[in-house]
Amino acid sequence: MSNRSQKMYGKAAFALVFAILILLITYSIFIGTVDIRSYFLPLLPSPPPGAQPPSATGPPLKVYMYDLPRRFNVGMLNRKSMEQAPVTARTWPTWPRNSGLKRQHSVEYWMMGSLLFDGDGGDGREAVRVSDPELADAFFVPFFSSLSFNTHGHHMTDPATEIDHQLQIDVLKILGESKYWQRSGGRDHVIPLTHPNAFRFLRPQINASIQIVVDFGRYPHVMSNLSKDVVSPYVHVVDSFTDDNHSNPYESRTTLLFFQGRTFRKDEGIVRVKLAKILAGYDDVHYERSVATGDNIKASSQRMRSSKFCLHPAGDTPSSCRLFDAIVSHCVPVIVSDEIELPFEDEIDYTKFSLFFSFKEALEPGYMVDQLRKFPKDRWIEMWRQLNAISHHFEFHYPPEKEDAVNMLWRQVKHKLPAVKLAVHRNRRLKIPDWWRRRK
Repeated sequence: MSNRSQKMYGKAAFALVFAILILLITYSIFIGTVDIRSYFLPLLPSPPPGAQPPSATGPPLKVYMYDLPRRFNVGMLNRKSMEQAPVTARTWPTWPRNSGLKRQHSVEYWMMGSLLFDGDGGDGREAVRVSDPELADAFFVPFFSSLSFNTHGHHMTDPATEIDHQLQIDVLKILGESKYWQRSGGRDHVIPLTHPNAFRFLRPQINASIQIVVDFGRYPHVMSNLSKDVVSPYVHVVDSFTDDNHSNPYESRTTLLFFQGRTFRKDEGIVRVKLAKILAGYDDVHYERSVATGDNIKASSQRMRSSKFCLHPAGDTPSSCRLFDAIVSHCVPVIVSDEIELPFEDEIDYTKFSLFFSFKEALEPGYMVDQLRKFPKDRWIEMWRQLNAISHHFEFHYPPEKEDAVNMLWRQVKHKLPAVKLAVHRNRRLKIPDWWRRRK
């Protein structure tokens, strides 16, 4: 064979191989197994170790907030006031400092305040209020359902619970008369429900809405789930450790593991009683049964700041406020809760600053304490640094601040809206909405 023929066959073979390679890559991109950016952007710098991924937020979410009388929200903060006109930015009250544990469920207050704040929008806000509902991406219902439960008959048998019941009836009447609620079936409406007993009388009637919850411990999957709802942090009740700049934080925290709180709880919370027995007798472990008085909260804050690890066992539900108290105290959380869901987990990797033990592991005598004692000092210091770096995401502010908990929550709401729009648009044209459930 001549040299010319060999060159021609070589070129043909190369062209064939190249064509097959292009077809394979094209098919892989089409089915989603190959990220084309890895071929064309190989030299982009990697983020530094431990850095949280940046969030491309885009324009702020446009939210229409219903003008509800004050009895549905801030009127519960001052029950002596007879004022019922909807609250404004000028008349917005501060959260009372003597509210005790009511504060942990106050997400509804901070979300409402973020919409009332009339800043110019150039402050990193993820949501702004619009006065025209036709312009809204989502609708906020400013009913303080958690505060209502805590205020009107906190005990289930108290006759005052009827006030809470009536408020739920009244707010559902207002929503039922709204063409925007009717248009979407409530799917694009945001309703904070951070207390497990919030809206307890009529909660099934708001199943379709975007619920702001702290976990899913009390309700079936059809009522509340990750696909449509947003997991919120509790509002921490201890003071934030704002000047945690000790040159040797590991040595300055002399307690290995700290827990202070109620030990007799329902459901998965029974693990607390068992842990009290497992953790007894260790000199470097502080496990104390207590109730949340003002003095006990202050004492807990100081002890968290002097502890390397803070224990977070499940309570009546899988989560509790103590996890977020630990985060703002920069005490590495030790989470013992098999069914816990965590806020902002699409943006925050909790394994960078928390340790996780299953119930089985935690209840094995000596195992958890042994693991904590062997935990490397350099890894603990890195976790402590991570806590310093991310704790601002768990702070609630008025006015809202960039990347604080309220703005993080609104960003989570924004992530839910594409699925909401799909459901709304689909239901408008389906003659048999649940046809797929009827197939055998």
